[in-house]
Amino acid sequence: MFAQASLIALLSGSAFAGTTIWSGSFNPFPNVSVFDEWSWADEVGTYQWYIHGTEPTSHYLALSPSYKNPADTAEVNGLMATIDSTAEWNSDMERTELIPQTTQNLGVGNLFYHFSLSTDPTGLNAPDSTLEHQILFFESHFTEIKYGVAPNPTDLQWMVSSQFQWGTPLVPGTWYNFAYDIDFTAQTVGLWFSTGGSPLTKVENNVAAPTSTNSEDFHVGVLRIVNTPAPENWYISGVYIENGPITTAIGSGNSTGSSSSASSSSSATSVTSTTPTTTISTPSSTPTATYAQCGGTGYTGPTACASPFTCTAISPPYYYQVSRKLTRNLLNIEFES
Repeated sequence: MFAQASLIALLSGSAFAGTTIWSGSFNPFPNVSVFDEWSWADEVGTYQWYIHGTEPTSHYLALSPSYKNPADTAEVNGLMATIDSTAEWNSDMERTELIPQTTQNLGVGNLFYHFSLSTDPTGLNAPDSTLEHQILFFESHFTEIKYGVAPNPTDLQWMVSSQFQWGTPLVPGTWYNFAYDIDFTAQTVGLWFSTGGSPLTKVENNVAAPTSTNSEDFHVGVLRIVNTPAPENWYISGVYIENGPITTAIGSGNSTGSSSSASSSSSATSVTSTTPTTTISTPSSTPTATYAQCGGTGYTGPTACASPFTCTAISPPYYYQVSRKLTRNLLNIEFES
């Protein structure tokens, strides 16, 4: 009886984090030429790569550990996306954008779209705050990050259908971690945020939005409205999409879990904050980290996963990652990761 009570108490205080349904990790890409392997005739890999200028891919994309959030230990490299006057695509706007390549439905239920952003710590090729930027956005722009627009042009600003909701100053070298909290059923979207290696907290509760996607219109990159010769570099890492509950830890694929209501840090501007939201999860208890690489082209590390983990094909033959699907039932309570 005591053991059962202890187990119930343990499980009531923790649960498993969400399940990644699409990983945008750059680990499958040993160099940027691999992005060029994708085409409409041969839709391989985890990204579609066609929204860019006329220069070679290496002019617009670069991979390096320097371009990722150092707290994201699961990722080897981050991505540097560059825009300049050569990056015109289908308009006079400058665009360097990747699109998820997947058969998964990325527009059903309550999903969390994760990503981290930064710029060069020395200010090299810094973004121009006098020009409008659209960053990691959907085609319909129901949720997106903007820069260089009112009311605070020097802030990274979260917009819902082009309406300001929340913002924080863009400081060179600071890593900004975001998760769009999208409820495709309820037609609402909210925002989770942190900096550096701090866990995500909900800074804006869900508001009504025309949430929709065909699973091929989430733009991982940057669009600059006005064509100008000045190059800009944006760093992107930690891109993945999961169903709930949200993973709040940065880079580990798991969360320590906490109950948090929507609130703003001292450096951020907020519009509304009302309904508390609970985040629950538990860290991995196995020696192999969830979502870590376990196979693929050029991979030489361990491939065996301890139960209940399996090595799952994410983008064969390029990338395989550790995943877990475990269901426990206790007093009619089900936990799934």
